[in-house]
Amino acid sequence: MQVHLVDHPLVAHKLSALRDVGTASPVFRSLCDELVTLLAYEATRCVRVEECALTTPRQATTGVRLAAPKPLVVPILRAGLGMLAGMLRLLPEADVGFLGLVRDEVTLSAGIYADRVPASLAGRQCFVLDPMLATGGTMATAAALLLGRGAESVHAISVLGAPEGLANLEAQLGETAAGLTVVLAGLDPRLDEHGFIVPGLGDAGDRLFGAAD
Repeated sequence: MQVHLVDHPLVAHKLSALRDVGTASPVFRSLCDELVTLLAYEATRCVRVEECALTTPRQATTGVRLAAPKPLVVPILRAGLGMLAGMLRLLPEADVGFLGLVRDEVTLSAGIYADRVPASLAGRQCFVLDPMLATGGTMATAAALLLGRGAESVHAISVLGAPEGLANLEAQLGETAAGLTVVLAGLDPRLDEHGFIVPGLGDAGDRLFGAAD
């Protein structure tokens, strides 16, 4: 498993604004959208392309285009939806699937309640969106599903992560972790006793969309 912590002043600036408790939901959504586009730029360095012929206003030449099969973007419901527009702004040609996972607050394990991902992902490069990589259980479940269906690679894009989550993610995936790259805007020191990232930025889903009672 590879971990890429994006070191860029604009990423750090936007992440600081996201952390601020005084940042209202509309601003939080806008900042998250902008931040994800920056993270997506780093995550898609590996995206597969092929040579193609084209004609400029001056002459015939060659360029590159995205190779088949198309990349697949998979937001984790519901918080990952707040990252989708930023990702598609950079990669509009991608297909989109959805996974709904819920974390058991006692065992901290993740269960799937919605699966809108192709049954075969042979040769596909997948990009999973989830703002927080805390215990790692949700991302491990998603990555295992995608790799198990034949995905060539999985890039997990999160705003924040914690060391415990990265360690748990690698442990749960075992040998298949070689197919996973984690891209983060920030890596915080630890989780608290409830499995939340500290200092973190609060509940990303609630801050994006409001509390869902």
